[in-house]
Amino acid sequence: MNEFSVENKVAFITGANGLIGREVADVFASASANLILLDSAKGVNLDNYAKKISKKYLVRVKVFNVDITDVEQIDKAVLESVADFGKIDILINLAAIDAKFDENIDEIPKTAFEDFPMDLWNKSIDVNMTGTFVVTQRIVRQMLKQKSGNIINVASTYSLVSPNQNLYKFNDSNDQLFKPIDYVATKSMIPNFTRYLATFYGGRGIRVNTIVPHGVLNNASDEFIENFSKLSPLGRMCNKEELRGPFLFLASSASSYMTGSTLVIDGGWTAW
Repeated sequence: MNEFSVENKVAFITGANGLIGREVADVFASASANLILLDSAKGVNLDNYAKKISKKYLVRVKVFNVDITDVEQIDKAVLESVADFGKIDILINLAAIDAKFDENIDEIPKTAFEDFPMDLWNKSIDVNMTGTFVVTQRIVRQMLKQKSGNIINVASTYSLVSPNQNLYKFNDSNDQLFKPIDYVATKSMIPNFTRYLATFYGGRGIRVNTIVPHGVLNNASDEFIENFSKLSPLGRMCNKEELRGPFLFLASSASSYMTGSTLVIDGGWTAW
């Protein structure tokens, strides 16, 4: 189906080493897109993964281990990417700090809003907001030269509704855990950031949309899955493979009359 094709497109993906990032990279590569994968410089190595999908799908893959808040590093990555590929067709803004209760529960601040640490607040602002701004601004400059481009920002259901903190209450814990304010506040920027860019560049060949995934299954405890399922209209968490179609749809001409939109993939979470 040609309208869903991204063949020979060049996709620039931040947060590419995460669960969703790798799935997005894989579906784009399987659809014959070339890839530029970015993730944190702190001990992350995407080279082996890049070689694997490049060999599997016969596409070109370039890797950068960078800090997305560092303007010089991003400028260098964009310049090198354009020099190698000649263009950047698709930007996927995935990189973000998130307190994931199915991954690093011991690292989540066990504090309510009134005691939330200022340093963690500032760190999330730097990455989730400033980093997204820096990357997008640099990529937009290239897309304007090309007179075409497609940006997909990744938000959260918590940019649409407040967290139900009962989801994070576990019977074997003496302390109530909370989905922290930093993630909720910074992700809430994304839908309106998308609308701003969509209306600003709508007449210049650049489309901008938001995708909202939620509850993607990844090493979650039985108790977390049970809590989540009770609060989900579909009664379960999302399998990562279920995000492949939505990302491909937004990245392709199948969504050519969509810009400024928010595509919600949450199993009905925000419907009640």
